[in-house]
Amino acid sequence: MNLRFVEAFYWVASLKSISRAADKLYLTQSAMSSRIATLEDELGVLLLDRRDKQFKLTGAGMRFLQYAEKLLALQREVKAEMGSGQTMAVSMRIGAIESVLHSWLIPWLEKLRADYPGLELELTVETTPILIDQMQRGTLDLVFAVLPASAEGVRNHALPAMDMVFVGHPDLHKKRNYKLDELAGMELLTFQKGSQPHVTLLDLFRAHRMEPKKVHAISSISAMVQLVQGGFGVALLPRAAVERLTGFARLKPLTCDAKLQSLPIHASYRTDPSSKTVETVVQSAVAFAGNRKNAPKGRQKTV
Repeated sequence: MNLRFVEAFYWVASLKSISRAADKLYLTQSAMSSRIATLEDELGVLLLDRRDKQFKLTGAGMRFLQYAEKLLALQREVKAEMGSGQTMAVSMRIGAIESVLHSWLIPWLEKLRADYPGLELELTVETTPILIDQMQRGTLDLVFAVLPASAEGVRNHALPAMDMVFVGHPDLHKKRNYKLDELAGMELLTFQKGSQPHVTLLDLFRAHRMEPKKVHAISSISAMVQLVQGGFGVALLPRAAVERLTGFARLKPLTCDAKLQSLPIHASYRTDPSSKTVETVVQSAVAFAGNRKNAPKGRQKTV
């Protein structure tokens, strides 16, 4: 039995789509269909119910899915045992929100490349809803977003939350400490409407019975930074991103008398019984993000 055909069936069943499974394995849809048909011929049963447009496994297909997972897991064990000492090839489709991109994602990817020289990367930077949809559809292997993804075969791991801070222009915002009512009188910039930072910012003012002058919804951290530099207003950004951006941008974190809610970050990934690559990469990200979170302020660890 050709294990590549077993792998093809596993991903078709997991992603509930021949086309999405084909994209996952970098095959054409016709090649994927051919592999499934060949496997069905070899087993002497139909694995997919093709009587209507809605994806459905046959009874035999549901039973064989359990064997497919076991076969692929056994293949992984054999490779690990017999191929010890070989450099692990890492091909990953990773998605991340901008807050992660501008904080620890780039240095972590540099470390990942150093640890695994065979790294082949596809990187997508999008909003949380889009990333979760792509994870559920199987077009991404690993996602760093505010919310965890919910889908069959997808696991989630909470990463250290990001501290948030108001940021202004050093020439325009010279005070050491600001009260919330002072900030309410300024033009504020935060992420797109409906995002966690946007919602929590509005909730913060409501909790103190204040109405902010204006809250601008900006989807790009780079755009917010440029607007702040131009004197447009004050932005609410992750502190870790601000610390990295101050290397080439004039930004001043503003101390506020109100406690700001941290930005939660979750790693969502789809399990693969034939490979431990994704789990290994997730463990690397968890360790790296944790080290940076626990490093003394101003002296973040370089791994």
